[in-house]
Amino acid sequence: MKNVKKLIAVAMTVSLGVTALTGCGSKPAATNSAGKGSDEPDTITALLPPVSPNYQKNFEQMSKDFHEKYPNLTLKIEPASWEDMTQKLDVQVNAGSPPDIAFMGSDGISKYADSGMVMDISKLATDEMVNDFEKVPLDYMKNAKGLYGFPAYMEIHALGGNKQYLEEAGIDWKSIQQNGWTFDQFREAIKKGVVTANGKPSRYGFVFACSGVAAKDYLGILTKEAGMPSPFTKDLKYAYTSKNFLEVLKGIRTLIDDGSMPKELSSVNAGMRWNMFLTGKTMITGKGLAVFENSANQNNKKIDAKDGSAVKDSIKVDYIVLPVPTFGSNKQQATPAVDGYVTFKGKNSKNAEHDKNVVKAAYFLASGKVAATTNNDLFVAQITKSGAEAAKSMTITRNQDNAKAVENLIKSAAEARPDIPTELGAKHIKLEDQVIVPKLQALLANEITPQQMYDAVKAAAIEAFGEDKIVKD
Repeated sequence: MKNVKKLIAVAMTVSLGVTALTGCGSKPAATNSAGKGSDEPDTITALLPPVSPNYQKNFEQMSKDFHEKYPNLTLKIEPASWEDMTQKLDVQVNAGSPPDIAFMGSDGISKYADSGMVMDISKLATDEMVNDFEKVPLDYMKNAKGLYGFPAYMEIHALGGNKQYLEEAGIDWKSIQQNGWTFDQFREAIKKGVVTANGKPSRYGFVFACSGVAAKDYLGILTKEAGMPSPFTKDLKYAYTSKNFLEVLKGIRTLIDDGSMPKELSSVNAGMRWNMFLTGKTMITGKGLAVFENSANQNNKKIDAKDGSAVKDSIKVDYIVLPVPTFGSNKQQATPAVDGYVTFKGKNSKNAEHDKNVVKAAYFLASGKVAATTNNDLFVAQITKSGAEAAKSMTITRNQDNAKAVENLIKSAAEARPDIPTELGAKHIKLEDQVIVPKLQALLANEITPQQMYDAVKAAAIEAFGEDKIVKD
């Protein structure tokens, strides 16, 4: 990325007063044609998980608003949980009938691009659509020269702390928010958060969701802070054969052996992790997104109101954003989460008019009122001018220390890598699913050592990419 400072705009400047763009209403450039179309009835399908706490509650209104904007078009939304989203999508893709649009992480685009199932909209999206987005998050939706949908938000994967527990442990969280911390400092800090009762931990220093594919998140945010911002170096060599990868694996095991994390970490899913945080069973949780502050605030209100829908046995929590610790002398390289509306080649994709309609629907979901409502619910910045305009009439209240912490982390966010060829990205995902995640689960369960996992990953990488295409240091 030539100008990392552009990242700051994602969090700080998109709220400037700019007249909302109407997307499809104006005449597009000659090379783009999504703004033109027939009046023939058409249905666009979308597979969408609970992106924000209130997101799925708005599906009926979203479909209604879309139909009012385009009277000949119908947006048919299929809801999915986060747990079964990938499975549902894979089943539909493998059956040759994917949805027209699916909400997913930008890092998964190469998986479906390699199979030829995602739709490149670079020649279908109007200039007005494209220019509505901040450049940095939009770049995450690209692979090589293709554009495969529109981003919904750009947020940083961080950690979340219980303010009271942090202060009781003597941890200067304000300094850490602005200056970061090393892995060794983090290790000593979370030891102070452990509380035992009857010889057993009643509160851990740190808990991360690691059940199933959630373990990828844990490894992913740590590797970036160890000098590996991407699975591939700029010269396209596989990075996870670096000695730095082994140091990360050793660190993961150490935190469990210290007693700062549960021995059963491999069975902790996202729901359990959040429940442990809200019930005071951990001082720090991960991964943490800005929406967690909102969720904690809402639960606090329920506790005050003696609302029975508050999490059972939960306590009031002041949620604090914390950076992921860095390894050795490596600089902070935060993990950006850029998720969005990926366009697929559905059963009607050979119809040129239908393809244009899919682009209209994807843009509708990623911009304007829909984006403003969703991103405010998530406590994340608006990344479209139209979303920022729509958000002017919406209120949002959050901890300003947390807001500043996120702004600070955005400055160090790892850059998008659309230069990684589709086939390499797909090979990494396959290696991740077949080797890295299973071996990491075994490491967490203390069934193998860090060295054994590293050796297995290195051997698989040599087989996948070749001896001369891996990092050797």
